[in-house]
Amino acid sequence: MNLALRLTTKQAFSALHIGFITATLWTLMINAVVGYQLIDDGTILSMGALIASAAVLFIGTTYIALDTGFQWTGYWNDSYPLPNRNTALYVLYQLFPLICLVSFYALEAILVLRILGETRPMIYLTGAAVLFALGQIFTYVVSPYICNGTVGKIDGSMFETLFNLLAVVTVWIFWSSITEDDWPAPVNNVANYP
Repeated sequence: MNLALRLTTKQAFSALHIGFITATLWTLMINAVVGYQLIDDGTILSMGALIASAAVLFIGTTYIALDTGFQWTGYWNDSYPLPNRNTALYVLYQLFPLICLVSFYALEAILVLRILGETRPMIYLTGAAVLFALGQIFTYVVSPYICNGTVGKIDGSMFETLFNLLAVVTVWIFWSSITEDDWPAPVNNVANYP
């Protein structure tokens, strides 16, 4: 595979990655808002608003990233000269997801502590926040040391992925602990043999 094709592929996948991050964290925050029952969850209105708003964010963010990478319109070309600053991508890739995460934590903390009057689920939610923070520490602080120590063979992204996975699992455990529905128990189907 030639270098130009590899760079093009990398730019396209990076743009999709940034779009998915923005849409996913928006969806997570909106799910925290759904807990307040402003609109009945599961209805066409609530699902349509969630899917439509996430799609708009995904398409818009992906377009900005693609236009920046491939210079289709030239609008973002001023981000190429040193020090390579693209404010739009910084906001969409770093700040907006962080705002969504902090909002999710705050909305869920208010819901659990004030409305539900429970404290145990906060252990899971705080654990998820700590795991996510550890992943970010590996990305931004520890990764250069790992990369330099291994002469560029590995970096901290493996640990970031592990901690992010554990954070997602912990958020699921948190969500499971605050829902009232019981999951159906498996039914023992015993075959009657003659």
